[in-house]
Amino acid sequence: MRHLISPLDFSVEELDRLLDLAGDIEKNPAKYAHACDGKILATLFYEPSTRTRLSFESAMLHLGGQVLGFSSAASSSASKGESVSDTIRMISCYADICAMRHPKEGAPMVATAVSSIPVINAGDGGHQHPTQTLTDLMTIRSLKGRLDHLTIGLCGDLKFGRTVHSLIKALVRYDDIDFVCISPEELKLPSYIREDVLEANGKHYQEVERLEDVIGNLDLLYMTRVQRERFFNEEDYVRLKDFYILDKKKMKLARPDMLVLHPLPRVNEISVEVDNDPRAAYFRQVQYGVYVRMALILTLLEVTV
Repeated sequence: MRHLISPLDFSVEELDRLLDLAGDIEKNPAKYAHACDGKILATLFYEPSTRTRLSFESAMLHLGGQVLGFSSAASSSASKGESVSDTIRMISCYADICAMRHPKEGAPMVATAVSSIPVINAGDGGHQHPTQTLTDLMTIRSLKGRLDHLTIGLCGDLKFGRTVHSLIKALVRYDDIDFVCISPEELKLPSYIREDVLEANGKHYQEVERLEDVIGNLDLLYMTRVQRERFFNEEDYVRLKDFYILDKKKMKLARPDMLVLHPLPRVNEISVEVDNDPRAAYFRQVQYGVYVRMALILTLLEVTV
């Protein structure tokens, strides 16, 4: 039995096979419509979520399976003091596979120690978000045709942004990837990502504050929101929340084939006037998320079609 806690749980070759499967699902959805008949996915979401939770539910329903779960800690026995370990033991009696989001880093890993069903990390604190990374990789590969020889700008909250941390860990395994880290001083990449991931893998990166200075050099711009829920005080959040706003004026400085990605939800960091730009790929990214989660469910359940 396998789990997905980190994007590094799959080798590059396994990732390629997973993305190939997701691509086949995109092209032939009817072929997979009953692949998970009789299977149940449990969604254990201790934090609010729209895209990730509904994407998992949509994925399982498209495969012919069923879904149960909870959408907040308050609506689960966690509000009574039940531990993650006890919850997953109980859920293992009800479902065949589960997706867990938790505010504490490492909680899904704790669940794997006692679970008798595959556990998927759907986001743990500011740590990792591997299924968003799979979505990002599929989006890049589908729209750019490759996952190597790219210059990628990561903009916004790079300190607490688990999607950024997971994406960097996945992409350092590909050739000729340059990272441009765009953030205010207070939201720079954590030192463990810079030293243990980028530098340890010999990857070139630069840290800058102004998006305008580097946007013209990018193949991809990965925007992130400043996350209110990760701040310890409101004053710091208010000061930094609108530090970056991508608008038409900045898009004019970008290459004609640059893609704009965003894990969503957005707040103000991408103006709605950018939505109709053909380079805006963030809503297509959402659709790819369903396909890749369908492929992940099939892979972890060892279902072949």
